[in-house]
This record gives sequence, C-alpha cells and structure tokens, in this order.
Amino acid sequence: MRDRVLHRILSGQQAPLTYVHPIIGLQQGRVEAKEVLTRFVDEDGRLTTVGALLEDLSLDAELKVQLDLLCLGGVFESLARNPITDHLIFINLSPLTLDYPDFWQRIEPWLWNLTIPPHRLVLEITETYSLHDLDHLERYVARLRGMDLRLAVDDVGSGIASLAHLARLQPDFIKVDKSLVHDVHHRPYQAALLHALAVFAERMNVGYIAEGIETLEELQVVADVGVPWGQGFIFGEPQPLSLSQDQG
Repeated sequence: MRDRVLHRILSGQQAPLTYVHPIIGLQQGRVEAKEVLTRFVDEDGRLTTVGALLEDLSLDAELKVQLDLLCLGGVFESLARNPITDHLIFINLSPLTLDYPDFWQRIEPWLWNLTIPPHRLVLEITETYSLHDLDHLERYVARLRGMDLRLAVDDVGSGIASLAHLARLQPDFIKVDKSLVHDVHHRPYQAALLHALAVFAERMNVGYIAEGIETLEELQVVADVGVPWGQGFIFGEPQPLSLSQDQG
C-alpha cells in the first residue's frame, strides 16, 4: 500500500493537503505560532500524515527528497493563497533535502511569492539531522539564516546526539520530543529534564516548545516546570489552512 500511495503522490494523482496546528503560550493560554502540516488521503479515504513515509528507513533517499520537495511546494503555495499574518509559522524540513540543489533553486522563488516576511518563517529540522555531517549542516543553516529565515530543531530528546547538535546549530527554537512529555506526571526524571531544558532555553534566549501534550495532567506538569510553549492534541486537532484562516 505504501508504494501505491507514494506513486499517486509523486505522479501528481494525489495532491497534498495543508493543515495547521497551533502552538500555545502556556502562561497566557493564547496561540503564539502555527505549524503547517501536510496530509494526504490514502486509498481507504483516510487522512494520513507524510511523516511515516519520510521516516521509513527502507525508502530510497531520492524518493524521500522528492516527497519532501512536493510537500514543501504545497505548503508555500497554500501560504501564498492563505497567508498567516498574525503568528510565527513553523514548516517541517527534512535535512536530507538540504543536500539537493533542487531545494536551493526553489526556496527563493517560494519566498518571493509570499506576502509574509521571511523572518516569520521557522524551518523545523527533524531529528534525523543527527545522522548528518555537522559541518555541512552548519553551512546550510548559515545559508538559510542569510535569507532571514529562522531555525527550529525538532524531536529534541529522542536521539542521543541531540544535545551535541544543539550546541553546534544554535537554533532559534527547540521542540522537545513527545516521548519526554508522555505520562510526565508519573515520571519525575522526565519532568526534571524538561525543567533543565527550560533553564537552558531561557539562558540562551531560545524558544522552547513541548510537543505531544494530550492530557490535563501532562499540561500541568509541563507548565509548572517552566516550558513556555506547548503543542498537542489537548489544544485540538490540526485544521485545514483555509478553515483556520476563516476562523482567525
């Protein structure tokens, strides 16, 4: 089924759908940013994420990059039609894609077509960055910052190399992995780690977001240990970009 879905996507038979999910300031209880997500309708008519395909280790790197570029193109096209004018915008980016000239040829035209200033866009690099050569990745990050874009590192805490990479990449935002949030009210070690990262983020003036908050108990602990921003299904399901704009 995966191969059939991939063929439909990459051949243009199945168009990407653009959804958004809010990132909430936990002290004020208001939306501080929005993450833009790509969804597809599978053969059974169900809405599915692209993440599982990108994370599939058996999938050829070239196909992953083609898929990521298609999703990015859909996101930028959707934002050109329905600009988010009142919040920071987080956009997922696979680090594999940074190795390909096609990305660098497309990123500037994508930006030119937006009415949103680049400094309000945050490119969110996933945990697989830890498999990348750090020297190359630093050069890519510097090039993106030269376009006035911001950088977030996603899934912090899910990989053993995360902290070393944080020190080198110096992101504008960190997003802690949902594995550190799940059942945190029963797991004091996780709470202590979330608090330690909160101290680090405050000292370095880095935005700090906890992902995967699903229960009131998790939300309470995450807020109590000093995490300023949160994201998760407790704040609602992702909504189509056009619908979210209609609702403000």
